[in-house]
Amino acid sequence: MAVNETSGETRVEQHQLPYISASLPGIGGRLRARPEHFIVEEIPLYEPCGEGEHTFLWITKRDMTSTYVRDRLARIFNIPPQDVGMAGLKDRHAITTQAFSVPRIPPEEAIRRVQEAFPEVHVHWAKRHRNKLKPGHLLGNRFRITVVDTVPDAWERAQAIVTFLRRTGVPNYYGPQRFGHGGANVQRGRAALTGRGPRDRWLRRFLISAYQAFLFNRYLAQRVQDGLFTRLLVGDIAKKADTGGLFVVQDTVAEQPRYDRGEIHFTGPMYGYKMWMAEAEAGRRERAILEQEGLSLDVFRRAKVKGTRRLGRLWLADLQVARDAEGHLVFSFSLPKGAFATVVMREFMKVPSLEMGEMEEEPAILEPEP
Repeated sequence: MAVNETSGETRVEQHQLPYISASLPGIGGRLRARPEHFIVEEIPLYEPCGEGEHTFLWITKRDMTSTYVRDRLARIFNIPPQDVGMAGLKDRHAITTQAFSVPRIPPEEAIRRVQEAFPEVHVHWAKRHRNKLKPGHLLGNRFRITVVDTVPDAWERAQAIVTFLRRTGVPNYYGPQRFGHGGANVQRGRAALTGRGPRDRWLRRFLISAYQAFLFNRYLAQRVQDGLFTRLLVGDIAKKADTGGLFVVQDTVAEQPRYDRGEIHFTGPMYGYKMWMAEAEAGRRERAILEQEGLSLDVFRRAKVKGTRRLGRLWLADLQVARDAEGHLVFSFSLPKGAFATVVMREFMKVPSLEMGEMEEEPAILEPEP
């Protein structure tokens, strides 16, 4: 990812994002040979309480987008699509399980009507809850991903990478899907941030978020390149794994053991005028990214972009690899919401297709800023 020094134009070069496991050879291969090779299950933020005017439906779908299912549910229950709630968008070319909510429909009736009118999906259960399911109402997702056409010694290579990543974690890059074809969303996002973008409020916000993601990736890539991913810096804004609390790292000697155990993680900048800026050495690195782009926080203030912090490291405590009956490698792991499975699989595969965004995923739902 870089800036054209002669024109000042931002361009996306996803393939330059450094691997944290660069010293280990990849397994090659292909993803999504069949939908059964990419299985995703949502990890709910909460369970429905059993009472209230909304009914949650736990649905498994195959080779369908979340928005397609939402629209089908809206037609079945004769309600506007915006009345159907969902916490996140899931991949199309996959088998995915997630929750949807509909208002004022008893659970038993909801199951019956969906099974009759939409037999292509499976409804596991339906339960009442007090509120509509909204974007961001999830902890994360569980993945079971099968890779085919790997190199002959892929099993040995994969095991070595698993051992390495369990110790280091994975950079929480945004995947290339976020940036659009050829990185067009980044260019348009910068224009929107500086007042030259579309007037449509949702589209403008979406494009600016893509540019924020680009800047975050630049910060994280620079940190990996400089050998600073596996250690804390003075001034880092760290996040506690158990509570989610944020704090400024003052004593790296005291905090590094907790970092090594995965109890805390550094966060990176999603730039905005209200963002909690890191201090000392970490803060200097964050400010340097803005300087390289020729920006200041004032431009975010004028665009009313508040900003936030994003987890810099994905800790893969449950990462595993196995073989299926056909000898293909099967990877399983969980990720927090907002993280991309592609950034984990690229560390294993190290193939151009993952760098260029050939894994199609639905655009992210924009969540309200904290």
